Amino acid sequence: MDNKQPVDLSAGLACPIPISEYSSVLLAHGGGGKLTHQLIQRMFVPQFANDMLSAEHDGAVFSAGGERLAFSTDAYVIRPLFFPGGNIGELAVNGTVNDLAMCGARPLYLSSALIIEEGLLMDDLWKIVVAMQGAAQRAGVALVTGDTKVVDRGKGDGIFITTSGVGVVGHGITIDPRSARPGDKIIVNGPIAVHGIAIMSVREGLAFDTEIRSDTAALNGLVDAILKAGSDVHVLRDPTRGGVASVVNEIAQSSRQGILLDESALPLGEEVRGACEILGLDPLYVANEGKLLAFVAPASAEKVLHAMRSHPLGKDSVVIGEVVAEHPGVVVMKSRIGGTRVVDMLSGEQLPRIC
Repeated sequence: MDNKQPVDLSAGLACPIPISEYSSVLLAHGGGGKLTHQLIQRMFVPQFANDMLSAEHDGAVFSAGGERLAFSTDAYVIRPLFFPGGNIGELAVNGTVNDLAMCGARPLYLSSALIIEEGLLMDDLWKIVVAMQGAAQRAGVALVTGDTKVVDRGKGDGIFITTSGVGVVGHGITIDPRSARPGDKIIVNGPIAVHGIAIMSVREGLAFDTEIRSDTAALNGLVDAILKAGSDVHVLRDPTRGGVASVVNEIAQSSRQGILLDESALPLGEEVRGACEILGLDPLYVANEGKLLAFVAPASAEKVLHAMRSHPLGKDSVVIGEVVAEHPGVVVMKSRIGGTRVVDMLSGEQLPRIC
């Protein structure tokens, strides 16, 4: 019999985020900005260090049984549960499908865990479940296993959902945030900041001439069109928490390249622009749920752009910038009037609990 006592791996190890900085976790630590990056890099990455984790991708890509697989997991704590254009159930399925697609994978199977607060209306739960089923069907994936827990009234904010997924990565496809190269064109598939403003309009009771609806959508069909159009697609990312600015900063740091964005090229709907001005928000940092950024070698950019514009979810695709050799690890914006400014990560999220 093995009588060895369990080893306390934390013994003698100081917390990597000292009390002098933060004595407890803040809501901003989950916002996708600098504090999230700090939490992950100092608290988690060193403890679980491995090659797949170090890629800092939307999922892990690995080989098993002669296939290359992608695996991803995510949690959804959005408030409110129901919003213009969707609800937490649809968002949870689409989000994990998209994370797999950003790895260049064809999503196949999902699992889901529901943490339900006592008192949630059965009718609301049913609407969420039906939305999940519909989203899975549209994305061509199957939800094959899961778990359900119920917590005390007042302890769960209605419902939290965690989804995980697996998909197959095709031969010759290598999508990696470290692979951005000078000259790569950065393409976005349509207007940004829509999801975040849709959520904020509900929270703040804002009314517009036309309702702003979340852009939540499964992007695996669009990614399939992109990959068929060009073999020189280096990076794919969906700019969710922290928006476009946070994602391009992460890619600049991972690839050790500079990024130059063109402010005049950023697609932004007039009502979203107006709402951002009213609320004092920078749309570059507002979350998206149906948008992706594609970093494509210049020789393939026009072909990929054409393929994206031919897809319903990419008809408004535009080039918004490029990767440059200058200022490695730093994102710079060329303004409409010809000047430049550094685009950094925010300390936290402008809009907490956005996904």
